[in-house]
Amino acid sequence: MPQLVPFYFINQLSFGLILLSLLIYLASKRLLPQLLQRFISRIFITLA
Repeated sequence: MPQLVPFYFINQLSFGLILLSLLIYLASKRLLPQLLQRFISRIFITLA
């Protein structure tokens, strides 16, 4: 099993960390501001 070989484990771990950090960065720059803007606009619509 290649998951138990230390070289592959380090490779998978580094790729996983890079992919996770990229996804968090993209979510914070693209997804979260749009969701926050929708949430705030819905609050203002219901209060008006």
